[in-house]
Amino acid sequence: MSEFVSSYIDNKILHIELSRTDKKNALTSDMYTALTKEFAEAKSNSDIHVVLFKGAEGCFCAGNDIADFLEQPVLESGSPVLSFLKELYSFNKPIVAAVSGPAVGIGTTFLLHCDLVYATEQTYFSLPFVDLGLCPEAGSSYLLPRQIGYVRAAELLLLAEPFDAHKAKEWGIINDVVESESYWQFAQEKAEKLAKKPAHALQVSRQLIRSNASMVGQAIEREARSFSELLKSDEAKAIFKKFLDK
Repeated sequence: MSEFVSSYIDNKILHIELSRTDKKNALTSDMYTALTKEFAEAKSNSDIHVVLFKGAEGCFCAGNDIADFLEQPVLESGSPVLSFLKELYSFNKPIVAAVSGPAVGIGTTFLLHCDLVYATEQTYFSLPFVDLGLCPEAGSSYLLPRQIGYVRAAELLLLAEPFDAHKAKEWGIINDVVESESYWQFAQEKAEKLAKKPAHALQVSRQLIRSNASMVGQAIEREARSFSELLKSDEAKAIFKKFLDK
């Protein structure tokens, strides 16, 4: 398990926190493995009604740790990343996210699997896959166009330009922009409201809203194949070498 992923249960809410702040919560294979375990256990634990996901205060997730990323079979069968994504898209309970600071790559695409997302004005989002010589992941090639429309999704995924919390709210990626001093508490209050509702009705309603789980799973598999091929390309290798040389 990872020392950078912590959790506790309170009032039927599983709190999951990333705490690798010196690296802006960039995810390693060990962190993905720990997250997979957290979500798998939450799925089967009847005492957990809601998951509240957050980065250590003021820092959400800067994407994948590049050095670790290049040493692993990133999106190949059985990899920690792909195992986590499969667990995530099949998850059966509401997920609330509290976001501030960087939300890069998986830090943004993860949010497409959440039900309520609250971000501060200090949040910046980025989907830099094309600029890295790669393609979208986490089912974002399927989820994002359906959530915000094709032309907006194309702008975010193809131009790969960072965007702020106000644009994320306007385009329907997050629910609201909240004060940085209280965003954790605000998200927790929303999670508590969900946790007090009839659990089975909540899960069934979520399942009906997210009735496209099989399509998301297929998208993740398609993306994984393309991502793995692109990662081995000369184009991507040159980009990552330049990045690491810095």
